Amino acid sequence: MWEGLRLQVFFLCLGATLWSAAAAATYRGSGPREHAHRRHLSLHRHRERGKEGQVLHRSKRGWVWNQFFVIEEYTGPDPVLVGRLHSDVDSGNGNIKYILSGEGAGTIFVIDDKTGNIHATKTLDREEQAQYTLTAQAVDRDTNKPLEPPSEFIVKVQDINDNPPEFLHGPYYARVAEMSNVGTSVIKVTATDADDPTYGNSARLVYSILQGQPYFSVEPQTGIIRTALPNMDREARQEYDVVIQAKDMGGHMGGLSGTTQVKITLTDVNDNPPKFAQGVYAMAVSEDKVPGEEVGRLKAKDPDLAENGLVDYRILEGDGMNLFEITKDSETQEAVIKLKKTVDFETKRSYTLKVEASNPHVDSRFIAWGPYKDTTIVKISVEDADEPPSFMAPGYNFEVEENAPAGTLVDIIPRYTDLEEFFIINHEDGIIKTTRPLDRETQAWHNISVSATEIGGHHQDAKVRVNIKVKDVNDNAPEFAAQNEVLVCENVSPGKLIETVSATDKDEMAHRQHFHFSLAPEVANNHSFSIKDNRDSTASIFVIRKGLSRMSQDVYHLPIQINDNGVPPMSSTNTLIIRVCSCDSKDTILSCNVEPFILSAGLSTGALIAILACIVILLAIVVLFVALRRQKKEPLILFEEEDIRENIITYDDEGGGEEDTEAFDIATLQNPDGANGFLPRKDIKPELQYPMRPDLRPIGNSVDVDDFIKTRISDADNDPTAPPYDSIQIYGYEGRGSIAGSLSSLESVTTDSDLDYDYLQSWGPRFKKLADLYG
Repeated sequence: MWEGLRLQVFFLCLGATLWSAAAAATYRGSGPREHAHRRHLSLHRHRERGKEGQVLHRSKRGWVWNQFFVIEEYTGPDPVLVGRLHSDVDSGNGNIKYILSGEGAGTIFVIDDKTGNIHATKTLDREEQAQYTLTAQAVDRDTNKPLEPPSEFIVKVQDINDNPPEFLHGPYYARVAEMSNVGTSVIKVTATDADDPTYGNSARLVYSILQGQPYFSVEPQTGIIRTALPNMDREARQEYDVVIQAKDMGGHMGGLSGTTQVKITLTDVNDNPPKFAQGVYAMAVSEDKVPGEEVGRLKAKDPDLAENGLVDYRILEGDGMNLFEITKDSETQEAVIKLKKTVDFETKRSYTLKVEASNPHVDSRFIAWGPYKDTTIVKISVEDADEPPSFMAPGYNFEVEENAPAGTLVDIIPRYTDLEEFFIINHEDGIIKTTRPLDRETQAWHNISVSATEIGGHHQDAKVRVNIKVKDVNDNAPEFAAQNEVLVCENVSPGKLIETVSATDKDEMAHRQHFHFSLAPEVANNHSFSIKDNRDSTASIFVIRKGLSRMSQDVYHLPIQINDNGVPPMSSTNTLIIRVCSCDSKDTILSCNVEPFILSAGLSTGALIAILACIVILLAIVVLFVALRRQKKEPLILFEEEDIRENIITYDDEGGGEEDTEAFDIATLQNPDGANGFLPRKDIKPELQYPMRPDLRPIGNSVDVDDFIKTRISDADNDPTAPPYDSIQIYGYEGRGSIAGSLSSLESVTTDSDLDYDYLQSWGPRFKKLADLYG
């Protein structure tokens, strides 16, 4: 590669030298003609501007520059001549000074200020900078006065093939499925060349494969790698190292090249069936093994990977299909044969199974390469063991009817445990019997444990769970599902549905069990309510009476008979409570309480307030009347000169009966001769004792009782410790032994339901109004 580069540089340097000599000779020998040409070019360009921008004038001098070229990577001993600046006003006497400015001026490019020759003093690299923009100026050497306007020109670095192709993204890694067809695209590689693609073939690349044949090929122009051989097998070889070369100059001799590595991996497809290593596998199992224990393992190998290498197992046939089962260990991909049922050495000593291994995921492209399965034979021998007694089943479920008499046979099982002693078992034959009647509603299931013990040998035992279900019999009567009161308005219309009742039964409710409803015989002919059996285990209650009265009866007890269709049939009588309530015009219940009916439900709020105000006024008048009567002084004795015990004495205190001696000191009236001096009041307890008035003197035997009482009243009125009003004493004790009974109504509480006022009808017309109100 570098030899070709050096050869190109040699030829370019030789060409540059010859071109520089020819250019110098041309400048020296053909100066006037070149000047004329430049002047002509300048005039032509000014004419073109005149056509476009309407700037029309004649240029007298030629001072126009376009671009110069310099070859890159020149390594000769002398600076490279880039070009020459010349002005028409230059007569060659050295009065004009040429000045160069711009990119690289003075460092990379230098100018001879007398001749205008421009040389490159350094080696240029087009890949670093492809062109330089410079400005030329011609000034008077003495005065530095510009003789030509500044002229800008470009020095373009001419490319040579000095950069080899590079793979910037290498090395590459690619994957392709095994067994792919020839020409399957694997990956595309791309190289870049820093040389100028617009100049020559320096950047024209061609791809070729140096390593990896005959398995892969590469397209020369695009760099796409493709498979070149059919049926490449991953199981034979999985990875390939391929080397790709990119060469410039269109791949011709002398071009530069670069390489990259591509690691290609074949991915797996399901192209291999599973295979058993052996045609026959031998295993053994002891007869004392329990179901679920492992018997042995076997494996079919599949060289494919991941899901392509998965293997499923199953038992195709054999005399042990019901005794053994096969599962798969997902980690090791092994078939695990387990005991499904217990085996008995004395019954059968060997079993044979045919096992199949197959791929669950089959690739349809390779279905013709199948079948993707394999089979083998597994022979299992049974080993003898000293085993305990065994039950015929892992558990037992028996049934026995509830209420069955003691001694009822349940079933035959060996020894058992029954903590509540509902059952007994025969130790010889295992017959289970009940010890007492069972109730399903109390306990529907009985779970007991039964054990069988070996009499001889090692006395081994076995246990089993026995579940006994108590079968239901119809021994419970139906009843209401809910015990709720039914509320009905007084103004209910006849024929209205007021309630729908349903029933429940403690017995086991079968889907065919139904309930029948009817009124009890004692109320079958009542005139208030009726019942309709809906034939769906519900019944509807209707009102047949026009209107109900809370005053006459506020609660009705309606007995309803419920029958079931069990065997034997059961029935019961349940009472439905119906309460009559007060409702408004929209049948909204207002009150259902038991209370006196003193006001009509239709009174407005204003009317109620007026009635209450009247009642308050009447009560105030009564209180005032009583107060005035108490202030009135009436004589206690109506008849003079008669024994006090033979007269009727009127006083404001209400006595407590014959045994009440605290209300009034009757002894004073009975024996007025013994009364002299000050007698204290008994209705209050005075705080101070006052001495006897001096004007009081003993009364003789012929004292007048009226005067005596008046004297005592005067003393009471003048006593400061006594209230200035007559006192009323309330007695809660009527006294025992009175044959008259109580006349007081202060503590009497009665209701309409307690008294019968029908006798008022016989009292005559004067009590007719009272009899109408309460009769």
